[in-house]
Amino acid sequence: MTHFIDRRLNPKGKSLGNRQRFLRRARAQIREAVQKSLKESAVADLAKDRKIKISTKGTKEPRFRLDPRAAGERDFVLPGNKQFTSGDEIKKPRSGEDGARGKQASDAFEGEDDFEFTMTQDEVLDIFFEDLALPNLVRTTLKETPAKTWKRAGLTTAGSPNQINLLRTMRHAQGRRLAMRRPSLKHIEALEQALQAAECEEPQAPEKIAALKEQLAKANARRKWVGFIDPVDVRFNAFTEQPVPTSQAVMFCLMDVSGSMGEREKDLAKRFYMLLHLFLKRRYEKVDVVFIRHTHDAQEVDEQEFFYSRQSGGTIVSTALDKMLEIQKARYATADWNIYAAQASDGYTQTGDARHCVELLNEQIMPLCQYYAYIEILDEREMEVFASEDSGAELWRAYRTVAEEWDNFATKRIARPADIFPVFHELFRKAEA
Repeated sequence: MTHFIDRRLNPKGKSLGNRQRFLRRARAQIREAVQKSLKESAVADLAKDRKIKISTKGTKEPRFRLDPRAAGERDFVLPGNKQFTSGDEIKKPRSGEDGARGKQASDAFEGEDDFEFTMTQDEVLDIFFEDLALPNLVRTTLKETPAKTWKRAGLTTAGSPNQINLLRTMRHAQGRRLAMRRPSLKHIEALEQALQAAECEEPQAPEKIAALKEQLAKANARRKWVGFIDPVDVRFNAFTEQPVPTSQAVMFCLMDVSGSMGEREKDLAKRFYMLLHLFLKRRYEKVDVVFIRHTHDAQEVDEQEFFYSRQSGGTIVSTALDKMLEIQKARYATADWNIYAAQASDGYTQTGDARHCVELLNEQIMPLCQYYAYIEILDEREMEVFASEDSGAELWRAYRTVAEEWDNFATKRIARPADIFPVFHELFRKAEA
């Protein structure tokens, strides 16, 4: 008897359990390889499958075995042995001759290359988010930004004439006529022909003619009583207004690149931008990223120049906000795009410029934005000094007043990669019903 096992609902990977055990066993090496790979990758490439290369030393499964250099005698069964015979002595391997790879040639031992395999997007994200302590489900949720649209919602018995569903109306009418036994035209024509034939017969049959006339009268009366179509048969297409998210978004990345922003600060900012871009990419069909870097002057640049250019200078933060508004008005209409902004700075700007930044945010930028996140990157020692949210540099204090006016404006301080999560707490919290 043949047995069939339905595995259509199972994951495609038949060795899923083995793969998960392998990832747990070699997690330290994989984490190091992933971090190295992400450091060299582009911001938009975070959520992609990627090839990871690790040493084969961490891929071997643990097993018990006797030390080949230990003293004593042991009996072996060597299948396929073509070299040794009974009584031969087997030479002990010298220390270090374990088959490791190297540049020197060897005629006795085989080297092993690094083990290369492809990690899926979810596996990469799990490794990348590990030091951020993100909850598992937070990566798939985002505050809704719905737009209204009309969608089909079945049928209804009331509506405007232009929404009549003819097919369903005729189907209901036919069912009603069949249920109420409405005579058809063929049936009436057959009765009329039978009546004419009976009247032409010689001799005539009065009883038959009277019966046919009675049947014809009842059929005509019933046909008039049971109409071809009735108001109860009419069906209309129903539509309801439903919220749907806008399918595209633009993320403005603003970063201070003055002399006080070192490699550590830029690395933390890059992590923040990568996370924000990833979440938006999962939420929207299309995400544009605009990179704006500024010293005393702001300019739109590509990703490579944004993160790795060594240009430096003074600091005027408002120039970046002006450049953002200029680009938004030229390319990203608010009717078609959801606008997000993320700004990273060390909190210092020219005297009096913070007041101008507040005016730009309150009057022009915040009415357009779905969300604006400002992160101030501090040294760990500064983090202890500015423990209170009310204390800080001039730009921080100015932005705190904006946060009090707008619910979609967030200000956070970070000093370590693990500090990034609080910035996302509000962004990825589901809106209350």
